[in-house]
Amino acid sequence: MPRMSQTPFLDLRHIRKEFGSFTALQDINLEIEKGEFVCFLGPSGCGKTTLLRVIAGLEAQTAGNISQDGHDISLLPPAQRDYGIVFQSYALFPNLSVADNVAYGLVNRKTARSEIKQRVTELVKLVGLPGSEAKFPSQLSGGQQQRIALARALATAPGLLLLDEPLSALDALERVRLRQEIRVLQQKLGVTTIMVTHDQEEALSLADRIVVMNHGVIEQIGTPMEIYREPASPFVADFVGKVNVMSARLADGKLRFGSMCLPCEGTTREVKIYMRPEDVLARPIAAGDAHVFEARIEKIEFLGAYCHVLVTSAALDNNKLTVYLSLNFLSEKSLRVGSAITLKLLPERIKVF
Repeated sequence: MPRMSQTPFLDLRHIRKEFGSFTALQDINLEIEKGEFVCFLGPSGCGKTTLLRVIAGLEAQTAGNISQDGHDISLLPPAQRDYGIVFQSYALFPNLSVADNVAYGLVNRKTARSEIKQRVTELVKLVGLPGSEAKFPSQLSGGQQQRIALARALATAPGLLLLDEPLSALDALERVRLRQEIRVLQQKLGVTTIMVTHDQEEALSLADRIVVMNHGVIEQIGTPMEIYREPASPFVADFVGKVNVMSARLADGKLRFGSMCLPCEGTTREVKIYMRPEDVLARPIAAGDAHVFEARIEKIEFLGAYCHVLVTSAALDNNKLTVYLSLNFLSEKSLRVGSAITLKLLPERIKVF
């Protein structure tokens, strides 16, 4: 991750966007460093694409200021902003060859023909499609078209790369392959990149930092590990990753749910506790370990090497709890639906809201 500097490469201050009586963005403040890869993550309608379009100048903010590389670009039209953009739908020109698609921005800038040819050859090779310059978009797969769209966005060597859900139209294997290639390419070029996605796995695997959005506001900004391990709100805990949610009572320095009693500071109140499935352990469990309880398996969802296992326990007031167990562990212990299982909580991993 790039080192934080005194002056951010991209600085958004009090951005607000209204569509009539509907407020799509509310007081957005965000700083992005040069060379950083940032993901805007959130459900449909949360404002992430609107924020990207405001940065690109494709939507005019109702209020607020944007500066890029020390220059105020708040009122500049898209053509005068320094960025390349890749859309979900590829947006390639079907009547132009791969070479002409990649060269489009350079031609508009009246770049010398010899320089354009050299740049196109470099970029097509860079995205892993050398020799495809004469082909047309219809002759390429979805993943190949998106690679060409990426090459076109990078052709003018922009200071900022904007990616609007560029992988969502691809099949699962191609999506994983291309996201790895995008990350390697971004690190190689050092281009500051913002990607919009609703796919938490994409955000966790790609980003230096994630901006989690909901209802037009930023819920949390942090590294993937911070977002996952230290969610700042119930929404973030619930949206990023799988989580178990149960009601509990906090009183006298103790957190009580069912027959479980864990140390926890705070004033007396009813709370919700959030536990990741991987933080409920089936091993190692030693004699005398604290926070151990007996449960019964209700459902096993096979996912390959690991399974989602749904359990219930009288110790948890018969609440359902999802835990992750390896296929090897299930086989070794001969566990199946209806089997009893001993589990252990990790109090330090439980989040209380």
